[in-house]
Amino acid sequence: MPSATSTSRTALAVIASFVAVIGLASPSHAVTRLTDAQAASQLSASGISRVSSGGCTNRNGSTCTSYDQINQDTVTGIKTFRSVSGCAITITGGTETGHASGTYSHWNGYKVDVSPTTCVSSYITSHYAYSGTRSDGAALYTAPSGNAYAREGSHWDITYYSCGC
Repeated sequence: MPSATSTSRTALAVIASFVAVIGLASPSHAVTRLTDAQAASQLSASGISRVSSGGCTNRNGSTCTSYDQINQDTVTGIKTFRSVSGCAITITGGTETGHASGTYSHWNGYKVDVSPTTCVSSYITSHYAYSGTRSDGAALYTAPSGNAYAREGSHWDITYYSCGC
């Protein structure tokens, strides 16, 4: 007959296995935020450019294009998009003030706006699933990764939930 200690260990091992299988044992995904300089370095090294109507990178200026506090997954996502699409990418909006609020917002580092070149628009509309229109009327496309590409008037508004494109 097994001892109480042996039975307890077996029970704990079974519970630990169950918890690991359903994913409760893994830590939650922590968001890594970058400075403007860190993000700019990664993006420019990948051939991604930035433009700003105000000619500035200040996060608190609505006419600036800032990367300050952008999520690493967002930077990796747009770099991946650049790589798989082969398109030139120009970021026109980052984490600066002036965008809509929300959990998955520009301010919180989840979004970038990019110029709607023929290459970018063609790649998105031919490779991602049309998902209808957003409440603001923007046509919405969803990548297999779950990331969302919305065609706003003067740009593509991209939400990176993960680092895939």
